[in-house]
Amino acid sequence: MTQSVPDFAALLRSAEHSACHLEMRDSYMDDPVFADWRAGKPVDQPEEYQLPQEYREWAGLVRETVARGVVMRRARVVSEPVTDYIRWERAITERHNVALGERVRWLPRRLASDLALPGNDLWLIDERRVLFHWFTGDGEWAGHEFDEDPATVEMVTTAFEAVWDRGIPHSEYVV
Repeated sequence: MTQSVPDFAALLRSAEHSACHLEMRDSYMDDPVFADWRAGKPVDQPEEYQLPQEYREWAGLVRETVARGVVMRRARVVSEPVTDYIRWERAITERHNVALGERVRWLPRRLASDLALPGNDLWLIDERRVLFHWFTGDGEWAGHEFDEDPATVEMVTTAFEAVWDRGIPHSEYVV
């Protein structure tokens, strides 16, 4: 059943054992760090590049969540050859996700053809709650939907686990 959308930070803080993020787009809206990366700045090197405030806030939220014992996993379904956006995500994932405690896997889209996947990116919290994210065709934010319907949660859980099982660990995925 669709419900009002909770604040994301509050939703993540409510996680008791798991927070799983499924990403399936090859590009999202530009952000300043992506623009800096395209300009050749060392965005993956903390000693040389200061991330914007929203990135630092995200880092704090991830550290806090992982410190409570919540397992955070992120699975990305990507087309190959990858887009510049995905190449940038791969470049910054070690610093921005893995070093903070997230586990990350990459699944080439060609290996997902026989998987039933949801139509939108999402967060799955404790295998009980789902926050779907909507994007326009060019990657701009378009909204979100919160759902706790057991059938939807089961479908999302099954899809995420299938992607995770086939996914390539971040340290092994080469773009």
